[in-house]
Amino acid sequence: MLDVSARRTPLTASPLDVLAPAAKAVPVAILRALPSAARLAFRGREAAIGRAGAVFGVELPREACRFNNAQGKFALWLGPDEWLLLAPASSPAPIFEAMEAALGDLPHALVDVSARSVGIEVSGSEAARVLNHGCPLDLHLSAFPIGMCTRTLLGKAEIVLMRTGEDTFQIDVWRSFASYVWKFLEEARREFE
Repeated sequence: MLDVSARRTPLTASPLDVLAPAAKAVPVAILRALPSAARLAFRGREAAIGRAGAVFGVELPREACRFNNAQGKFALWLGPDEWLLLAPASSPAPIFEAMEAALGDLPHALVDVSARSVGIEVSGSEAARVLNHGCPLDLHLSAFPIGMCTRTLLGKAEIVLMRTGEDTFQIDVWRSFASYVWKFLEEARREFE
């Protein structure tokens, strides 16, 4: 029998570990693989929302397609009762356990999805144009302002896109599509080399 155990990629490794260091420098459209983060999918009703935000350390936004952030943590509104919580951490366990303890008696769903996706940052004066090679949204600052986030498509991959600065975007993409999205963005940057 063939032993394939040596070929498995540990969950801590990113599919971008090989691609990111080889990226060409394009100052007007910089690609950067983001460090690993704790990712929690949270769903809840009114009573749980406030408590979840207090324990997480970031108020959960109530406005559609917006995010709040503090101390490197992000709370992204993805639906009427759904948020994606991102925190720089090597392990999501402490955050998950604290939130579960605080929310225990309230109807809610909290799922650790840290191994599901990776983050990519696109920045520079042409970042929006690079993204628009495969993203149908109007990314002009007036239509997609700082603090906005949404699920959308980039090429054929579903992503969560957020604008963290005037010329800075972050992408959350499932691991299985990360290489595709990175290569797509690399191709879109070629006109600026």
